[in-house]
Amino acid sequence: MTATAAERVQHQGLRGKIISAEQAAEFIQHGMTLGISGFTGAGYPKALPTAIAEKAKAAHARGEEFKINMITGASTAPECDGVLAAANAVNFRNPFQSDPGIRNSINAGNIHYQDMHLSHVEQQIRNGFYGKMQVAVIEATGITADGKIIPAMGVGHCNEVLKAADKIIIEINAKQNPLLETMHDIYFDIGTPPLRQPIPLVKPDDRIGSPYLECDLDKIAAIVLTDSFDRNSKFADPDENSKRIAAQIIDFFDHEVKAGRLPANLLPLQSGVGNVANAVLAGLQDAPFENLTGFTEVLQDGMLDLIISGKMKSASATALSFSPDALQRFNDNIEFLRDKIVLRPMEITNNPELIRRLGVIGMNAMIEADIFGNVNSTHVMGTKMMNGIGGSGDFTRNAFFSFFVSPSVAKDGAISCIVPMVSHHDHTEHDVMFIVTEQGMADLRGKSPRQRAQLIINNCAHPDYRDMLRDYYDRAEKAGGLHTPHILSEALSWHQRFVETGDMRIK
Repeated sequence: MTATAAERVQHQGLRGKIISAEQAAEFIQHGMTLGISGFTGAGYPKALPTAIAEKAKAAHARGEEFKINMITGASTAPECDGVLAAANAVNFRNPFQSDPGIRNSINAGNIHYQDMHLSHVEQQIRNGFYGKMQVAVIEATGITADGKIIPAMGVGHCNEVLKAADKIIIEINAKQNPLLETMHDIYFDIGTPPLRQPIPLVKPDDRIGSPYLECDLDKIAAIVLTDSFDRNSKFADPDENSKRIAAQIIDFFDHEVKAGRLPANLLPLQSGVGNVANAVLAGLQDAPFENLTGFTEVLQDGMLDLIISGKMKSASATALSFSPDALQRFNDNIEFLRDKIVLRPMEITNNPELIRRLGVIGMNAMIEADIFGNVNSTHVMGTKMMNGIGGSGDFTRNAFFSFFVSPSVAKDGAISCIVPMVSHHDHTEHDVMFIVTEQGMADLRGKSPRQRAQLIINNCAHPDYRDMLRDYYDRAEKAGGLHTPHILSEALSWHQRFVETGDMRIK
């Protein structure tokens, strides 16, 4: 990675558009809607958000309004979401976030936030659901001599925002490995209903598009040069609970292979972001499965190591989100990895039809599940947004197997992750097949609500809460309504008790 950012702008005409972030920020005005690249800490702009934040603070000091509407691929980082939230520069945000500053502003009512399925984002941009998009701000690895854009480590919705925006600002980041070129597969021919054609992807590693993003070069208003790493957060080492959850899922895979319901190399794997997901993938290193494939949104440390070790032959994703150590392994092995990792737009990686047709195994984290298998993956105590639904709904509804995983308790046991009724519904009992905690697994396939309740309480709940759940369920059965027994006056009382006392347990 020796070439400077300036040297990566090979198109001679575009070199004249290289300006500072502060100068580029002058294109951004109050009330504008911006399409900003970034997907789970990868491929987000590093310099322009700070310049916009400074412009907002100056406007506020003069008593003027200055806020933007921002549509990203998914979460970005403190240098993007964080600085804009701190400057009170955001009016509207979607579709997914994880920055504490943005989250606090959303929960304080200072930012309007639309949580949505990630598979919907590009289609809704393309069809004008958000109105006019004035500016696209994307990070790239470089620009070729003929004006094609080499994407960075996160593709997300870049394909559509480049088409939709009136003006384009590109950050060229010298820290992005130039050997990322050709790792991407940008499919342009989605179309709009009723003329949409089938997406011709048959295997996870098929390449059906171009290695480059493209745009009308006349729309490029500015190019900003940067030299900063992505948000490469270190993952905690798998704890005992994560290892127990992982071991149960891997044992289940072995059982399903022996039963003939899974092939010996399983089916394409999707895993949500986080330590438990990485623990499952790490556990597959020693499992009796070879030639694995991945079809996921975000490729993390665990999947990278499976590819490097030869356990996984290929993986498709829209972003690469690594710890610092894993980033070094990626760069050290990038020549080997270039034809094994495919980075695509999020409309492809999260496409429900592809997920269903490829038979993807979906594994995602949850905040809580109720005794009937409904899952809340977004809201704490029903009202406070955590991060968002992201792609978990795309995969859960359409996966061949859909897993939700969590430790059975949180806050040192003050919160049970298995409750009588979830405080917010993201994934209904109709889509959730497996609930897994360190206590055990509930296989919900082919089960009625009452059968599911028994499995979830007995297998997944923490012992400190098991008797409370059984007592609630038994009294609910006696109260009538024997298809899905509930006591409506008590169904959310556990959450209310925590809000009032700081503990769900009755003391």
